[in-house]
Amino acid sequence: MRQTIVTAFAAVLVVAGLWAAPASAQVQIDINHPNVQPLPIAITDLFGASAQDSQTGRDISQVVSADLERSGLFRPIDPKAFIQTPDSLQIQPRFADWKAINAQALVNGKAEMTQDGHLRVEFRLWDVGAEQALIGQAYNASPLGWRRIAHMIADAIYKRLTGESGYFDTQIVYVAESGPLKHRVKRLAIMDQDGENHRFLTDGADLVLTPRFSPTTRDITYMSYYRERPRVYVLHLDTGRREVLGDFPGMTFAPRFSPDGNSVIMSLEHSGSSDIYVMDLRTRHVTQLTSTPNIDTSPCYSPDGTQITFNSDRGGNQQLYVMNADGSNIHRISFGAGRYATPVWSPRGDLIAFTKWTGGTFYIGVMRPDGSGERLLTQGYLVEGPTWAPNGRVLAFWRQERMTSRGRGGSDKLYTIDLTGFNERQLITPLDGSDPAWSPLLP
Repeated sequence: MRQTIVTAFAAVLVVAGLWAAPASAQVQIDINHPNVQPLPIAITDLFGASAQDSQTGRDISQVVSADLERSGLFRPIDPKAFIQTPDSLQIQPRFADWKAINAQALVNGKAEMTQDGHLRVEFRLWDVGAEQALIGQAYNASPLGWRRIAHMIADAIYKRLTGESGYFDTQIVYVAESGPLKHRVKRLAIMDQDGENHRFLTDGADLVLTPRFSPTTRDITYMSYYRERPRVYVLHLDTGRREVLGDFPGMTFAPRFSPDGNSVIMSLEHSGSSDIYVMDLRTRHVTQLTSTPNIDTSPCYSPDGTQITFNSDRGGNQQLYVMNADGSNIHRISFGAGRYATPVWSPRGDLIAFTKWTGGTFYIGVMRPDGSGERLLTQGYLVEGPTWAPNGRVLAFWRQERMTSRGRGGSDKLYTIDLTGFNERQLITPLDGSDPAWSPLLP
């Protein structure tokens, strides 16, 4: 199903600038404020001339509203309060009606099936206070692509009102877990960032770990046990074809793509220690980057590919380090109390997210690449595996509940949290979930 939708969008038409964004528009959200008051926004049903078009327009508006509300930055107004109807909005908003319900921004538009069987959707974003249009766009796609159109509209609204790129037209791959805690079945699963279009990618016959997207979003690298032997695979989403990168001696951990998608970096274990290696996917040549009797693991490139962060116990306990992409200039960046792990560089390049364990509690936090400015965003009995949304403003992670003395609990759930440490939300999945990875914006 996902492949059909993506193929339909190969010919998406995005017409920007149908309505120019006036310099005098006043609506703006400061997303750097730690507890921003959500912006009241009225999102009307997109107008449709037929019953089918009306239902499609209603469905799209509901997804747009849900996306924006889930970000924590917007407060969609209850449609029951709307005074003006979607059909009359096709002529011009009656701004007094929207000011009366305290809307600061307004979204309206139109959905229709064209004679050639395509879905055409238009939307407009208005500054109610200034009584001016901010942006207008149109999209053409297969009727199956209506949900993706909704995410693209939400991204456009988010960008115009916050100044930052959106993250709604994305996917999340994760490890779906089921069965008794001591005999878990672990399968790769993928879904849209809102939990819709969920599907399993593996059947659970082999244990899978650490899935990661390629920069193109169409490939996933992960580790799997085949006949009790760890292997690193690349799964091609468009075809379903699975490719073995190599049979490496010892254990293999945490494979991850380079920013250009031409290499995979990973940790390989030998005789109780592990070092970091990088494989060129074009030549299959493997280069060793670290060499110590300690444990170096969880490597992740900076967005420009010039540096690598990883965790290591070379200093006596588990800490975060940064080195050049060729393995030179290794230096420690974490110096707080406790142990640090799973560092992940922000797509913006300004922060590194990590897992921290101290005082019997786990935390998800962020720090600058030089180790300064450490901030802890959330905590729990076990919280792990941070992954960045492509705009670097939101993190996903997984949380495990503490098991009771009667053997209850212990389930794993996925969550998202804003970079400021507010707006923590659970991502609903059919089964337990762990180790999420967020895709770039879809092509």
